[in-house]
Amino acid sequence: MSNELYNTIARVTDGIYEGIAIGGDVFPGSTLSDHILRFNNIPQVKMMVVLGELGGSDEYSLVEALKQGKVQKPVVAWVSGTCARLFKSEVQFGHAGAKSGGELESAQAKNQALRDAGAVVPTSFEALESVIKETFEKLVEEGNIPPVPEVTPPPIPEDLKTAIKSGKVRAPTHIISTISDDRGEEPCYAGVPMSTIIERGYGVGDVISLLWFKRSLPRYCTQFIEICIMLCADHGPCVSGAHNSIVTARAGKDLVSSLVSGLLTIGPRFGGAIDDAARYFKDAYDRGLTPYEFVEGMKKKGIRVPGIGHRIKSRDNRDKRVQLLQKYAHTHFPSVKYMEYAVQVETYTLSKANNLVMNVDGAIGSLFLDLLSGSGMFSKQEIDEIVEIGYLNGLFVLARSIGLIGHTFDQKRLKQPLYRHPWEDVLYTK
Repeated sequence: MSNELYNTIARVTDGIYEGIAIGGDVFPGSTLSDHILRFNNIPQVKMMVVLGELGGSDEYSLVEALKQGKVQKPVVAWVSGTCARLFKSEVQFGHAGAKSGGELESAQAKNQALRDAGAVVPTSFEALESVIKETFEKLVEEGNIPPVPEVTPPPIPEDLKTAIKSGKVRAPTHIISTISDDRGEEPCYAGVPMSTIIERGYGVGDVISLLWFKRSLPRYCTQFIEICIMLCADHGPCVSGAHNSIVTARAGKDLVSSLVSGLLTIGPRFGGAIDDAARYFKDAYDRGLTPYEFVEGMKKKGIRVPGIGHRIKSRDNRDKRVQLLQKYAHTHFPSVKYMEYAVQVETYTLSKANNLVMNVDGAIGSLFLDLLSGSGMFSKQEIDEIVEIGYLNGLFVLARSIGLIGHTFDQKRLKQPLYRHPWEDVLYTK
């Protein structure tokens, strides 16, 4: 009822100052006359509209206030429920108080009483809107209400989806992706459709070149990437990464937990020195440092030369993986200047200690520099960015994940129990 009345008033006047819905409860918290008298004392309120209903006697308090001259402003009123007389039995409307308890509580009696007291009462609810309009316009003519120009409501903004579809706007994105696209009929890696990758017989190295480097590298480059992955996939159960995965798997943890526990050991001391090896070898070579100047300069800084040194390999027991990588590069790479510089550094470090040989990190780091610079597909800035971001360590992470997953499956297949480190392998001391 309130919403309907507010809508009616808004259509034929300059708006509503305040609206109160008292409700139709048997024991309301305030009366019509309470609010009418309050509105009568508010300068901004020029007229009042009352919508009541049959039942109760609240409207009669307003009738008395009108008769006593307490209300000086026009009151338009209508009491709904005139249809109740059409029913043979007593009618109970929606509210608890909307129940006629006698003739005085009927809608007709209340409407007549309000009319006699001076309120403007229409002949029906349908006529209420026109009566409100006539009363308002009369106040305007008399100068009691200054005309207020109608404000054109702002246009409703166009729906975002419709605007995007029509090309008028672009919704802000939360993620930017430049390496793959799955919106078409088939996924694309760096613009190359999945079907093309399969039809052309691309391998893992080709997929890595597309997703990591955003270009199709020559076959010798992608094959080198695959060789690095194969050679670094595993190095036995005793290295820290494999050991962690094995212990975690034997603790009953799932595959992902076991894999991550091994990956978390990768860092400067285990498998994570490829980027540093590439970074330091490149800086030294580009600056024209001799192996002596490079190694001794690192020593003064208190930094171990990344890519040099091994726990079990030595001058007389070289790392076969390093030899295989160097052999492949000599055969297929157009230039191996960084690798040759790394070998010169190794020659100098071996004069210091027998185990300061080039390890697989140093081999991959220096050879990847040769791959990037020798392929002619990368600018100097791109090469620096690749080394800085950590692409080369990514190779080791990807490769070693294969072995760590294998160790996890191996322990679960063997149904190995919870691991406990033996006492005899611990030095207990104070």
